[in-house]
Amino acid sequence: MEKKLFVGNLPYSMTDEDLEHTFAEYGSVESAVVIRDRETGRSRGFGFVEMASSEEAEAAQKALDGSDVDGRPLRVNEAHPREARPRRDDRW
Repeated sequence: MEKKLFVGNLPYSMTDEDLEHTFAEYGSVESAVVIRDRETGRSRGFGFVEMASSEEAEAAQKALDGSDVDGRPLRVNEAHPREARPRRDDRW
């Protein structure tokens, strides 16, 4: 069963491929995505990684949470479903 991880405090220079390579050491990576700003295309400093199994995800989380990547300590946690938010034009 796949498990999705939230990865925070990423270096702004990190690409999807860099993120995948970082996690591939701990198992099979199904997907790795660095979240980017819609307008500028610049990294927002976080991303998501889907691992092939819960065991691989737990191993990656234990090994990488707090580890230093380009001078920034990564934060790796289990990802939770996004909460529903009202659309921007619905708020006014």
